[in-house]
Amino acid sequence: MTDAELEALVRLIGPARHIVLGTATDPASRADGERIAEAWGGLVLATVTWPETAASWLRQARRFAAPDPDVWVVSATPAGWAGMARRLLRSTSWRPDRTVVTSKSADVRLPGIRGARADGTTWEN
Repeated sequence: MTDAELEALVRLIGPARHIVLGTATDPASRADGERIAEAWGGLVLATVTWPETAASWLRQARRFAAPDPDVWVVSATPAGWAGMARRLLRSTSWRPDRTVVTSKSADVRLPGIRGARADGTTWEN
């Protein structure tokens, strides 16, 4: 993740009181998640990781959605995030319009979801 992307993500999180951070299990996603949490500096209610492939992602989805934060923040691989997002939509109260994603998670387009690109520009579906 570039510094410009990190700064844009922090702006998108904005004045949230707390977040839940979700990452893939790969080292780059986890490191990006740690950078986001540190740069934002607020309360992280939970950090949930999920694999690239899973039988259902149900356990991770429930843990991700349960704290009901102001903002969910995602740094994950495209395949893992696609599977996790499908499970979140089917099985939890998670809302895409309260979710911010990194550029590598941007391929999963859901109504209301927001994200940042590597150049620091932002987008919203």
